[in-house]
Amino acid sequence: MNRVTSVILTALLTLCNGMAQEKPLPIIDMHLHALPAALNGPPPTAICAPPQEWPTHDPSQSWASVFMEALKNPNCESPIWGGKTDKEVMDKTLEILQEHNIYGVTSGSLVDDYFQNSPGRILPALHFSFFNKDLNPEKVKSMLLTGKYHVFGEVAIQYNGVSASDSIFEPYAKIAEDLDIPIGIHVGTGPPGAAYLPGLNNYRAKLHSPLVVEELLMRHPKLRIYLMHAGYPMIDDLIAVLWTHPQVYVDIGVICYGIPRKAFHTYLERIVEAGFGKRIMFGSDQMNWPETIFVGIEAVQTADFLTNEQKRDILYNNAARFLRFSEEQIAQHHGNE
Repeated sequence: MNRVTSVILTALLTLCNGMAQEKPLPIIDMHLHALPAALNGPPPTAICAPPQEWPTHDPSQSWASVFMEALKNPNCESPIWGGKTDKEVMDKTLEILQEHNIYGVTSGSLVDDYFQNSPGRILPALHFSFFNKDLNPEKVKSMLLTGKYHVFGEVAIQYNGVSASDSIFEPYAKIAEDLDIPIGIHVGTGPPGAAYLPGLNNYRAKLHSPLVVEELLMRHPKLRIYLMHAGYPMIDDLIAVLWTHPQVYVDIGVICYGIPRKAFHTYLERIVEAGFGKRIMFGSDQMNWPETIFVGIEAVQTADFLTNEQKRDILYNNAARFLRFSEEQIAQHHGNE
């Protein structure tokens, strides 16, 4: 993010938070990550946030090489560069959380490091996919019973080509329901061309549809669930699921900065127009590029179809309700204690 954009966003946040307020109004990021700097290739890498268009591809070449080139030489005026080291990414992320009063539901291989360095800001979550063979039902249950994790998620089995309603996931869903632990499921967009990236050959576009969770919901009606990425771009399927299953929430992770801004606003407006503004939660899906958190917040703040109340709902209130924060916790986040 360039300096001008950063200054503009800071001004926007200040305006929305009110004049002369010592502590910014709190924000809950329901989709934050604690991941190595090399997750998306040798660091540093950069992205255009938001992008204008994606690179074309001749299948005679490797899509992985084309995608990597886009991360190393992004085609935009002000790309956002990630850190060169794990510590650099962590330090910048935690600095942003502290400065802007953000609380992050955080998953990833480095979540313990993030929590140790900022226990007041990091709400640990248990990342899960079938790539990790050690996370069998017994292990997952024992980990969730420790009380360490606020959320079971992100559940990223879409990358395994598995639906959340598939019988193979059934034992894990039952654990989350029995323990009354919220579950965040990756339903929607992954990296462009994900099925052609190494190790992700089972990824399928049809699993973007929120309809894949229906049978799961019917078997586990007490499950607290949110759909990460809001099932982008399957807006009609999403609205059908939100209508039919009133316990379902969504987060706007990655789509708030990883797709063209107009496309994001159009998608967000459809959800709000359908009457589901109280079930939308902010999420950044920050991986290697901490300043994308800024861009995601800006995308909400600049949505002219949202009222100030709706913006606060998306940025904090809806998530506080979903996570069942106490009045004391909410007051503390607002600096009233």
